[in-house]
Amino acid sequence: MTRIEKARAIQACLDRLYPDPPIPLYHTNGFTMCVAVLLSAQATDKSVNLATPALFALADNPAAMVKLSPEKIQSFISRVGLSKTKSRNVWNLSRILLEKHGGRLPRTMGELEELPGVGHKTASVVMSQVFGEPAFAVDTHIHRLAERWGLSNGKNVAQTEKDLKAVFPKEKWSKLHLQMIYYGREHCPARNHHPLQCELCRTVGTAAVRKPAAKPKAKRS
Repeated sequence: MTRIEKARAIQACLDRLYPDPPIPLYHTNGFTMCVAVLLSAQATDKSVNLATPALFALADNPAAMVKLSPEKIQSFISRVGLSKTKSRNVWNLSRILLEKHGGRLPRTMGELEELPGVGHKTASVVMSQVFGEPAFAVDTHIHRLAERWGLSNGKNVAQTEKDLKAVFPKEKWSKLHLQMIYYGREHCPARNHHPLQCELCRTVGTAAVRKPAAKPKAKRS
């Protein structure tokens, strides 16, 4: 199968399994979405979702967030990995939004990536899920799936993003990002993965599945 053919088969499977995938991170608006994605780096969505409701109940906008100290923010997110660094980033991000952007999230990738703690993946999520702009956020999980399914060579995340954008329709990118996340968690995990039990690894995968060659029939004497 060509990459385009694989992409069509993958999209059909994901549309069947996840026709309307919800955003897995708790949020109440665009600002809290950005903060939640920032916090999810090198952490599980579960740990973030346990920490953020109380924080966002107190501060769901930049003006309210800067009234908290980084130490106070950290007290809410202590269960999240790298909480000390992330709490400073959340506070500084809020300050910069107030000072440079009128308290609103900027609407360009470049400006978003300049914010503390906001990398390319976080900016892509904000662009797609908050502003509805075509973007394909690629994290380590999607990077893994793309390599397993033969859609990318797995060289790096940037190359994987480029390869995925080349084979999937632009209007599907935002939804596919969520669909692939759910599929990876439920059917194609990083550890203890059984390729023959995974529909997509079994049907479109490359190195993930190598069927044993048929044994030659014994010759009759």
